[in-house]
Amino acid sequence: MSLAKITSVSGRAVNVPGNDIDTDRIIPARYLKVTDKVGMDQYLFRDWRFNSDGTPIPTFILNQPRAQGCKILLAGKNFGTGSSREHAPWALTAFGFRAVISTSFADIFRGNALKNSLLPVVVPADVHAELFKMVEADQKLELTIDLASQSLILPGGKNVEFPIDNFSKQCLLAGVDQLGYIQKQEAHIAAYEKSHPAAVITTAK
Repeated sequence: MSLAKITSVSGRAVNVPGNDIDTDRIIPARYLKVTDKVGMDQYLFRDWRFNSDGTPIPTFILNQPRAQGCKILLAGKNFGTGSSREHAPWALTAFGFRAVISTSFADIFRGNALKNSLLPVVVPADVHAELFKMVEADQKLELTIDLASQSLILPGGKNVEFPIDNFSKQCLLAGVDQLGYIQKQEAHIAAYEKSHPAAVITTAK
């Protein structure tokens, strides 16, 4: 299956404050029956962004003009904790985010994000705090995340390396999921099978 390629992400960042934001905050469980990714952005942080009658809450950051067109979400530590749901990265990417920066992510959310073309970037606590200050001071601040070099490039040229497992990295760079990656190796698999004849199994009588 093909996915949106990620070689680099450049654009403005917006911060959603708070640590331990769980997947039910990202997208409430009542929307998990939705299977169409189109329009999923309307459910992102639904209970934070909207009143019970569906009207937007003006003070919530993603309802403000500064958030429109932002590609990078700056989040608190342990982002995406809680129950597993692919709908969380679906809602984030539907809003337009291509990467999330934090000091740590819940393992299941991280895995789901990587499988859905959303890049989770882990940075040290001091860099994280600096980013929050920079974004608050300059709403037009732009960041660049280069996946090939695994670098977050700050204004002024400072590079901060971030970790990612090589398999997920190659899948994102190629724009394929796990199955798609294997399918791209068909020639190598065929060559291996040709050079390694099937073992003959005999049974004793």
